[in-house]
Parts: sequence; structure tokens; C-alpha cells
Amino acid sequence: MAVLVLGPLGGAAGAFAFPKGGRRLAGVAAVTAVLALLVLAREVVTNGVQLHRVGGWSAPLGIDLRGDGLAVLMLAITALIAGAVTLYAPPYFLPQAGAESRDRERWFWPLFLFLWSALNALFLSRDIFNLYVTLELLGFAAVTLVALAGKREALTATMRYLLVSLPASLFYLMGVALVYGQCATVDLSLLAAKAERGPVLWVALALMTGGLVAKAALFPLHFWLPPAHASAPAPVSALLSALVVKGPYYILLRLWFEAFPALMTPAVAQGLGALGAVAIVWGSIHALMQARLKLLVAYSTVAQLGYLFLLFPLAAVREGGWLAWNGGLLFLAAHACAKTALFLTAGNILQAAGHDRIKGLDGMTQVLPVSAFAFGLAGLSLAGLPPSSGFAGKWLLLSASLAQGQWWWAAVILGGSLLAAAYVMRVLSHAFTQVALATKPRPLPAVQEWTALVLAALAVGLGLAAQGPLALLRLGAPVVLGGAGP
Repeated sequence: MAVLVLGPLGGAAGAFAFPKGGRRLAGVAAVTAVLALLVLAREVVTNGVQLHRVGGWSAPLGIDLRGDGLAVLMLAITALIAGAVTLYAPPYFLPQAGAESRDRERWFWPLFLFLWSALNALFLSRDIFNLYVTLELLGFAAVTLVALAGKREALTATMRYLLVSLPASLFYLMGVALVYGQCATVDLSLLAAKAERGPVLWVALALMTGGLVAKAALFPLHFWLPPAHASAPAPVSALLSALVVKGPYYILLRLWFEAFPALMTPAVAQGLGALGAVAIVWGSIHALMQARLKLLVAYSTVAQLGYLFLLFPLAAVREGGWLAWNGGLLFLAAHACAKTALFLTAGNILQAAGHDRIKGLDGMTQVLPVSAFAFGLAGLSLAGLPPSSGFAGKWLLLSASLAQGQWWWAAVILGGSLLAAAYVMRVLSHAFTQVALATKPRPLPAVQEWTALVLAALAVGLGLAAQGPLALLRLGAPVVLGGAGP
């Protein structure tokens, strides 16, 4: 577990000190992190939940790192997406000439590795204060990466992101202080035993949830996400959409289902679900209206994040709760793969054609057939069509909603899927239109196209091999779900 944090962190320090070796250091850090993850996954599957006491001190005095099924799944998703970005980024930055472009690549590698280290630390942390520390590190790395594009719109989006992120972090920290004052501990496991309903804890959880919702870009605090994701370089957009917004969401799961399950009232669960439902509709409609491909994919992220928040009202109920837990987290993995593929594909099109206007994508399949196929496969998963993992995740959420009689969530899932299919088909209808090309697009390195295609294929193929991730989720699942499974 320590290697998972220190490996990318050491690579980041090396890339800061030796900028010319950033790519090689990223490759070494990627291999190291993947090997450490494989060892941890084997230990968790073989021997159950793993606990590492940093410095030999246990909680509440010391810092614990904990590897359970949920943490390993998040670490695996992070390693997969970060590994893909490690392959995609070198040729993406290489063709860009000029000192400004070289500076972008120079700072990308250390910031990317720092972000990877912060994510790994977040998924392994076991107390709400260390989660705050890792969340701050993640936020600063992400904000700086958005600014790498250097254009005016990117800098404006960066400032908007920063001005949302800082108050959100402050709200979360104030909530941590109130929790510590009330419970005299910040350890997740100890909080579950000590937390009692009362006005102090309600205020604390309201502050923490509000801050995390803003960082996760849930409606109506989503306004910073589309411009930030659309104006950032393609590898950065992929990291932001697939991983960065999942960090705050992961903390929300730990807070409500593990640390404070007794405070998860129907009103809280239904409220979070309602925000998710509005996000699905709002984000999908705005995606359908966009003129640029990257903005379409960015608004799609707003919509797809809404499905993750349907997990709260559906998993909080004993009957069918385990189905919803599995469905929400399987959809999280599907979204990470599909959205990375979409942003990398959008980056390919922007580099080859010099623009990403949707109406100007006619004939894309003639010059970028692999990228067009990758977009179609990833879109298949976003729309929730079989046999994709997006379909499997939505099907489990749909089954849980019907089993519980909460049919309104089923209506939202189906409606959102139809809207997703509409905006994906809008892009593909242009891409498959055969035209005589006035100018010859710039050729792309094969690794850029094939990286996107492999991730899109994984988004589909994971639906056929979902039993592995679902079995992993049972290891150390939150207590509230312990008896909810079949």
C-alpha cells in the first residue's frame, strides 16, 4: 500500500527535478504501481481486508491505510486510466512545436504523477482528516493541469474551478472539525461506533457533503466542469472526467455508508438521488445542444455522474440494496473507461482536423476509422446498450429500483439512456457521412488511436466479465450492506 502512494510520488519528484526524463519516470512509476496493486489485490482476495499502520501506530493516534474490495477496485480503475494516459500523452504533446508546448509537456508529467499518488492515497485512507489532505492535493494537481492549455478560456476555466474547489475544501474541513469535536476521533471505523444523531453532526455532514458535491460536480454545482474539461488538453480531460471527480464521490460513499450509516435517513438518500436525477436530464439535454465535441463529452460527464448518485436512495434500502451497490460501482468503472476513450478520441480529432466542431466531422471515418470505431463503442456503453458494462450497471440499478417499488428512478435511468443514445448518434451521423475532403488531415501515431479503442473495448467487454469486480466488492463492504446481498 505504501508503494502505491510513494511510487507515483517519487516519480513526480523526479520529473520535477529532471524534466527531460518525465516520460521515462512516468513509465517506471506506472509499472511499479501496477505491480504493487497486483500484490495488494492478491492479498485482499486471498486473506481478506488488508490494514497497514503507518509507522507502527494504530488509530486513533496513528494513520491507517486499508485495502478492501472497494479500495482495490478504485485503485485498479485509476491504474488502468493512468496507464492509458501514460501511453497516449507522449505522442500527443510531441507534435506541438514551440517553447510553450515544451513547457506544457514538462509540467504535465510531474503534475500527472502527483495526481496519481494523491488518488491512491485517497482510496487507501481511513480517516476523514487524511481524506481532506489527499482531496486537497488532488484538487491542486487537477486545477494546475487544466491551466496547461495556456489559452484564455483555459485560464478562465481554471480560475472558476479553483474558486469552487477552495470553498468546497473549507466546508469539508469545517465539517471534519465539528465531527472531531463531537466524537473525539476522525477514524472511519471508530466513527461508525460513536456517531449519534444530533444537530452538530447534521451540520457537520451537511458541510462535508456540500463541499464534496461541489468537487464532484453534481448538479447544481456542476457549472465549473464543462469549461474546465473542454478547454484542457485531451489527456488531462480524460483524467478529470474518469478519475478526479470520482475521488469526492468515493469519500461520500465512505461517509454515508460506513462512517455515518445511522444518519442515512430516507430524506438524505432521496435528496441525493433527486440531484442525480436532475443531473442526468440536465446534462444530457445540454450535451445534445453542444456545437463542439469536447463540450458534448463534458456535459455528458455531468449527466453520467448523476447515475452514481442514484446509488444512495437505492443502496440505502435493505431489499435490493446490494444490487444497487453493485450496479452503481460497476457503472463507475464503465464510465471511467468509456469517458477516457471519448476524450482521447476527441483529442485525436482535434489534432487531426484542427477543430472539434460536430457539424464539421463529416467523413471522419474515412481518415480516422479506428477513432470513429472507438467513439461508437464508448458511446454504446454510455447509452447503456448490451452487452456493455454500462448496460450491466444500469440494469442492476433498474432492477433494484423496481424491486424496491421506487419506479421513478427506473424512469430516469431509461430516459437518460435514450438521451445519451441521441447525442452519441448525433456525432456518429456526421462521422459516417461520406464526403470529399478538401484538405488532408494530419496523420496520427497509431498508439493514440489504439489506446482509445482498447479502453472503449474494455467498457463493453467488462459487461461480459462483471462477476470478477462484483465479487471483489463483497470484501470489506460497508456494514449497512452486509445483510442486503442475495
